[in-house]
Amino acid sequence: MKQVLFLRLCAGILLRAAGLVLWLGALAACAQAPPHEGKAQPETGLHIFTLEHDRQERRYALYVPAQAGEAPLPLVFSLHGGGVVLEDQLGTRYKSPFKLWMDLADREGFYVVYPEGLPGAYGKPTWNDCRADCTVSSSADDVGFLLQILEEVAAEHPTDRRRVYASGMSNGGFMALRLAVEAPDTFAAVAAIGAAMPAVSGCGAPRCPLPVLFMNGTADRYMPYGGGTLSNPPKASHGTAMSTPDSVALWADLAGARAEAPVHYPDLDPDDGGTVTRRDHTAGGRVWVRLYTVGGGGHAAPSLRERYSALFERYFGHQNHDIEAVEEIWRFFRAAAPAQGPAGR
Repeated sequence: MKQVLFLRLCAGILLRAAGLVLWLGALAACAQAPPHEGKAQPETGLHIFTLEHDRQERRYALYVPAQAGEAPLPLVFSLHGGGVVLEDQLGTRYKSPFKLWMDLADREGFYVVYPEGLPGAYGKPTWNDCRADCTVSSSADDVGFLLQILEEVAAEHPTDRRRVYASGMSNGGFMALRLAVEAPDTFAAVAAIGAAMPAVSGCGAPRCPLPVLFMNGTADRYMPYGGGTLSNPPKASHGTAMSTPDSVALWADLAGARAEAPVHYPDLDPDDGGTVTRRDHTAGGRVWVRLYTVGGGGHAAPSLRERYSALFERYFGHQNHDIEAVEEIWRFFRAAAPAQGPAGR
């Protein structure tokens, strides 16, 4: 009898021990579960990625703001000018007003994507925008490339798909305008600096209104404010563009918007060779088109903090120091109505 009781006692102890092991194992498994279904917690800061598009390896940088978490955040594309490599857009080697998107992202809470174009006629990165008479840029499917980046980023980071924006300088500005024409359901607003609508378009006319911002200098030799032939390098053509006022009118008419009284900005730097005037075109209580005319400004993004060198200005003209371009653009984006579609990924 004692032997039977002893065996039953041992069996009970072993069963309890086995149960404890199973419970601890389950607890450990719970502790190791990811915070949100199959998604790693986003690492903040700047990351550079490659992806394959149309059988070509391409690069882009993604900045994840400090406040990134599980809530969907807006996303801004910052498109470089022709001949500008990714590192220069990020400001790692030279002054770049566009590096300030990252500071702004930390403050306001949005992702920033810096994509890189493919080599054009002179072996430097370019965008295939809508200028049908431009022979400098590559013939890549850049709209498809940018949309693929968006899908890749949104698959890993909670993204508010109703608040996706594109901003670009020069060739990048023309590319942002192509996105407005061909992907208006994806982008809530676009901004173009040193760019206008093409005079000879390979994309057709815009089919629906979209909030658009222009920021152009009246002394820009590369993208004339009054339109016409763009400054051309040897053996290639940058094509032609509409005037800035005509580009504004095209988008304003599409939205049925009328011009408001101009706003003159304080001349914070009397030595920068110019001043800034803003003019909104509104309809239904919304700003559909916003024009920043940079009087005396060259082919350069205005900036208070990231000031170009005298050598840069010798080639590209005066840089205005009365406004911060990315700050002005973000205010416009933030006020634009969200695009139609689901908020999340």
